[in-house]
Amino acid sequence: MSSRTADIDFTFAHELTVRATTGALAAAGWALEDPLSFMVNDDDLYDWRTTTREHAQDVLAILDAPEHANHHVAVCIYHEKVSAGGQLLFFPGRMTCSFIPTINRRRLSDSIDFTDLGWYMHTLVPPLLTVGLKSYEACDIGH
Repeated sequence: MSSRTADIDFTFAHELTVRATTGALAAAGWALEDPLSFMVNDDDLYDWRTTTREHAQDVLAILDAPEHANHHVAVCIYHEKVSAGGQLLFFPGRMTCSFIPTINRRRLSDSIDFTDLGWYMHTLVPPLLTVGLKSYEACDIGH
């Protein structure tokens, strides 16, 4: 089996918050992973932290805080129905974010390597349209 990476990059019509984005995705079955994993890159280190879902509101407040608007921030989301998820990485300025399927990555039914990007787009794009999605670009690259 070859090594692969996949991601979907989203561009929005306006700045958005992590709270609004994860709230929109909840309508399609996505939730913050439990235990809740998140990251604020305020020192050029991708230092992931973990807490319980009971602290979700505090974590969202940290990620959306004005002092982090110019930093990368991320949170892991999970779709319980299919036991898959990944990292939702927000870029400085909050008009772009990427989804990286890192938790039980769904693969195409006839392939042990290729990511089922169609499934991810089907569950991510419609709810993101409600928060101003303007465009997306998806890729699955073998190494």
